[in-house]
Amino acid sequence: MGEPERTPDGRYIVVRGRRWRAADPELPDDVRAELQRHLGRARAEVGAGRRTGDDDRVAAARERVGVAKHGLGERGTPWWELDPGERRDRWERALRDLS
Repeated sequence: MGEPERTPDGRYIVVRGRRWRAADPELPDDVRAELQRHLGRARAEVGAGRRTGDDDRVAAARERVGVAKHGLGERGTPWWELDPGERRDRWERALRDLS
């Protein structure tokens, strides 16, 4: 699976005709990998909670999904509107909250 299509400004990826905010391109590779690992685990936990009908488990997992996506820059204030220090603070905060 290759890189997804991007809009000309690089701010969004296009998947099946739908635009999604791209992750912050300034994320260090190790930080991106760690946040994506947390995101994958949280998404799996959402599915597990849904399969067992455990609404509290689903809610907690969705919160973790949101934290990971904020850290990646895919939610919250767009990364292109933040200065480098604010961007770094966001991903560091997300990693702390997910640990």
